[in-house]
Amino acid sequence: MRIAPIADPTIDLRSDTITRPTAGMRTAMAAAEVGDDVYGEDPAINALQERVAELLGHEAGLFTPTGSMGNLLGVWALVKPGQELLCDARAHIVRAELGAHAVLNGITTRTWTSPDGVGDTATIASLIAPETAYLVQTAAVALENTHNFGGGTIQPIEHLREVSALCRDAGVGLHLDGARLWNAHVATGVPLADYGRLFNTVNVCFSKGLGAPIGSMLVSDADTIARARVQRKRMGGGLRQAGILAAAASYALDNQLTRLAEDHANAAAFADALAAEMPGAASAPQTNIVVIDTGEKTSADVVAAAAQLGVKVSAVGPRMVRAVTCLEINAEQARIAGQLIGRILAG
Repeated sequence: MRIAPIADPTIDLRSDTITRPTAGMRTAMAAAEVGDDVYGEDPAINALQERVAELLGHEAGLFTPTGSMGNLLGVWALVKPGQELLCDARAHIVRAELGAHAVLNGITTRTWTSPDGVGDTATIASLIAPETAYLVQTAAVALENTHNFGGGTIQPIEHLREVSALCRDAGVGLHLDGARLWNAHVATGVPLADYGRLFNTVNVCFSKGLGAPIGSMLVSDADTIARARVQRKRMGGGLRQAGILAAAASYALDNQLTRLAEDHANAAAFADALAAEMPGAASAPQTNIVVIDTGEKTSADVVAAAAQLGVKVSAVGPRMVRAVTCLEINAEQARIAGQLIGRILAG
């Protein structure tokens, strides 16, 4: 069966990092009051750090250029060289940060497996190593909400509370990779602070669904953030007139947070159109990410075939493809893309 390519420009579903600043965001960036953030003198950065820390129920925040650096700093604050971090086997920290936690932080990681990125509390408890002279000491656990490679799945707040209590009782730290925590908040209505207070360190990202061009934020207690500020400079992450970037993030929080619900609806429309052509290839999305089982076809072949038809998706496994909606994608584009991918799989 021949499948006709789309008439529109390419529909890019590779990631929600493809977002571009809106006209209103560009205006806010141009008007930003700036200073030197390495000296702690950028008013826009300082205001954003205070705002996000309060939103997440913590004392202080630290702006970072990337989410990977935010995760590096959050884990660094909890895990010393030679100690270990526990996380899901498909967590971004262990799968998509190029071994940075081993190379730069000098730590090891040990993982559990789960079908959708939501681990079992009992399994996590069984992995926490006792302090002996023969085993690597478990210093922290990391969770991811929403879970990227799990398909944008939301960690239930009850599960997070269980793991938080487990870690507190065991004397180990708890880090949250909350790059897409905004999506979980919008989808569930759970206040951001209810999520944030359960963790020692939290990293959130502004350059995914929120649509800012650059930037993430690490929040924690004031002493931890003071130490992380020094380590950020050591890693080359000190920024000067970064208020331009803070203005973009602030604009996104003011104007583009609640609209994430549109991305979730568009992901559902994509999945419905896909299912009409190829039932069972993907589960109903919880947020803005759809993970697709390519069946007998390789993910590389599906990605290539989709690109020829004007749809960009990502291979995230030998037979697994990911599609992500964002503010650049409307409902009709999502429907068309889902239909095309479904026809490729069925063909």
